[in-house]
Amino acid sequence: MSNSTYKNSLRLASKLGIAVLLVFFASCKAKRSTTKKNHKKVVSVSPRGDVKTTGEPLGLPKDDGRFVSFAIENTDDYINTFAAIAQDEMKSYGIPASITIAQGILESGSGKGELARKTNNHFGIKCHTGWEGDYDYHDDDEKGECFRKYNHPMYSFRDHSLFLTTRGRYASLFDLHANDYKGWAKGLRKAGYATDPKYPQKLIYLIEKYNLHKFDGKHKAEPRSPKEYVVKKHKVEAGETLYAISKMYFMGVPELMELNNLKNTNLHVGQELIVKYTKN
Repeated sequence: MSNSTYKNSLRLASKLGIAVLLVFFASCKAKRSTTKKNHKKVVSVSPRGDVKTTGEPLGLPKDDGRFVSFAIENTDDYINTFAAIAQDEMKSYGIPASITIAQGILESGSGKGELARKTNNHFGIKCHTGWEGDYDYHDDDEKGECFRKYNHPMYSFRDHSLFLTTRGRYASLFDLHANDYKGWAKGLRKAGYATDPKYPQKLIYLIEKYNLHKFDGKHKAEPRSPKEYVVKKHKVEAGETLYAISKMYFMGVPELMELNNLKNTNLHVGQELIVKYTKN
């Protein structure tokens, strides 16, 4: 075989090899694309599904892995779609349905906000330590923050109930009457649920504008015994912030500031702060 013939053979083999690799990668890409499309399948179903209205806490249907979207037209449509779920959550966990619905309207933009549409997260609950479910990133107070993601909004409503009932800083809310939506609105802000100083007024405005308190009378929660609190002093150590201390005792920053008559969040080493937390 001549030298030129040999070189031509090598060039031909090289071209064939590249062609085979290109076909291989194109095939893999197509498979990944198909898998991704199937994974993000979107369907529309009834918000009630097969949720039963007996037993406390009420059980939810098993998550079938499908991401469910809702075409909400306006606030009235949002209320009609999710009020029954909020009432069931009130019966199970004692959170006023009016508060739950108002928070959903405010946090999700009546279900039309980007976060709600992408993640079915209607209450702006961030990932937080210990969250093992699905998540997505969204710009909020900071760019690219981690938010919880749900396949169906009803799981967001349930997580909202669990979020409030399992964190000590919200315990005092459950000493309020189930129909005291004004007390709840103010208490949520005081406990640090939102940083907006006008958060309570916004919730109250929505509740009264849309007559949401009518949903509180249909499922009255069982009265709860008053919580027992421990009050003590915490000495500030180097590197500690007011936010870190509030998390340590499951308190909100506004509540901690009010308890200690603080004008701002500045602290100094050795400063003593009054803190309050529940025994159980």
